[in-house]
Amino acid sequence: MDIQYLLFLQEIREATGGIFDEFFNAISKFAVDILPFLPYIIFWCVDKKWGYRFITTTWLGELLNGIIKLTVCAYRPWIRSAKIEPAGDSKTAATGYSFPSGHTLAATMQYGNTAVWQWNKRRWLSIVCIVLIVLTGFSRNFLGVHTPQDVLVGWTEGILLIFVVGFVQNKLEGKEKVKDVLTLVGVIAVIGTIIYITFKPYPMDYVDGKLLVDPQKMMNDCFKACGAFLGFLIGSYLERHYIHFEIPELSSKLPILACVGFALMFAWKELFAPATIVPLLGGHWGNFVARCIMVFFAVTVWPLVIKKSCAGKE
Repeated sequence: MDIQYLLFLQEIREATGGIFDEFFNAISKFAVDILPFLPYIIFWCVDKKWGYRFITTTWLGELLNGIIKLTVCAYRPWIRSAKIEPAGDSKTAATGYSFPSGHTLAATMQYGNTAVWQWNKRRWLSIVCIVLIVLTGFSRNFLGVHTPQDVLVGWTEGILLIFVVGFVQNKLEGKEKVKDVLTLVGVIAVIGTIIYITFKPYPMDYVDGKLLVDPQKMMNDCFKACGAFLGFLIGSYLERHYIHFEIPELSSKLPILACVGFALMFAWKELFAPATIVPLLGGHWGNFVARCIMVFFAVTVWPLVIKKSCAGKE
């Protein structure tokens, strides 16, 4: 049934000459290329507590999604059926197993957190975010890169994480020792995840002597999530105990500093890390270290720069 649904959408793509492909592709790419930087802008400039909630949800979700993907090891639709022809370069660019959808999860976490945050302030914005969650999930089906169940579980995963992280954050308000214990638990979870995904068995199916899916390549995204979550855990511990960052709301320098911080992170993620650390250390540990540095920078280094830059009189 899931393949039949994708074939139905494929027929629509073909009948319309692919005129909607770029639109849905842009929605998908925005969810994973730009939207994940939103938590840091909120953390630096808007609301520190909500920034922490966004960041925690983001990287806990990516870690959990990576574990599920590498446990289920579901093949992409075009591997399951030769009739599926995904839009664009998905056959060569796909970086993980199919289930659940990482793009859908990313969109649900960012747009969903925004919807909850703004529900009583800007209801219209919350509604727009909900529509974008639905559109992002649908885009993964329309482009032929994920099945409906991949998308449904991605939505479910994101929604549950939003409310669980929010609940826990409210319960831990002012309880620094408990936060420190959870930080240690998180570090242990990262180590355990790396051991698990490294040594667990993976399907090794061959067609005409060629491996259908290389599990080593499929592990890269989970190593990224492990590195990012570790960078967040270490960085947030240092921020809470030593930096004590507070948003300098009245500083005219803050918008510029936020833009510079975003530019540095984006350049590191898209340009410098892939050209330096990743080739040097390899796909697994290179991505792990690169994401660890990026998130540590966002939670510890740049808040300190903002604090020092905005200190004193304008």
